[in-house]
Amino acid sequence: MTSARELKGRINSVHSSHKITGAMKMISSARLRKAENILYNARPYREQLNNLLSCVTSSISDYYSPLGQERNIQRVAIVLFTSNEGLCGAFNLTLFKKFLETVAGYIQQDVKDIVVYVLGNKLQGDVNKIKGIRVKPVPVSFKEKEYAKACVELSDELMRDFLAERVDRVDLIYSRYKSIGNQLVTSECFLPWKYQVKGEDAAQRKSTVTYIYEPDAKSILDTLYPLVIHSTMYRALMENQTSEQAARILSMQVANDNARKLLADLQLQYNKIRQQAITTELLDIVGGSLE
Repeated sequence: MTSARELKGRINSVHSSHKITGAMKMISSARLRKAENILYNARPYREQLNNLLSCVTSSISDYYSPLGQERNIQRVAIVLFTSNEGLCGAFNLTLFKKFLETVAGYIQQDVKDIVVYVLGNKLQGDVNKIKGIRVKPVPVSFKEKEYAKACVELSDELMRDFLAERVDRVDLIYSRYKSIGNQLVTSECFLPWKYQVKGEDAAQRKSTVTYIYEPDAKSILDTLYPLVIHSTMYRALMENQTSEQAARILSMQVANDNARKLLADLQLQYNKIRQQAITTELLDIVGGSLE
């Protein structure tokens, strides 16, 4: 039978853990608000780029960007977004499962070369153990937390490899943020770049607005496409970081609730043992007085 001293030690230990998980939940909540602000503040820039791209592409129909060239897939690059810190539940596990499914699918398609960029520390060792893939280093800017600069550097590297036909397709695997309780693991084609203009919107812009391009529409598109691709990489990173903080809040909330329930159970056991000890002492005193 567990002694009162042992139960008291367990109660103190669980109480300390309860304080830690509560503090981590508060920290993650603050980080989530900051990540949400960054994610939402970047939207106007992306929307304006998409509007410009839509306007220009609706006015010309004979231009196809080399970044959107469809090729037979023999060489693939995968950018896997993970977390740098743990204690976020099954966040990294779901991303890793999606990554394994994607790799298995390409292997079934007889893809000759699979290159992987892992953004984050938690899955580096697991990815390195997988046979049949090559893990390439990411820009140092990611480790220095210069995320905007890092996304531009990585996007430029992937675009250079795609244009040089060293890579035929690039996929992004990240967690899309919807709400605190809902994050969706997503596998998205990054290159070849696919941009579709809605037919009604394109027709309306073409019929109601006239644009004058300087120097020409092709040069503008050659500038716009890389900017849109940069913003897509940055959006995926911010979505993943926001999802990470949301997952950590949920994980710490579950740990906090479990600690509270365990404290209640341990306190009840402690009170029973203490009451039993008091009752035994009273019985001894009463028995001694009767003698």
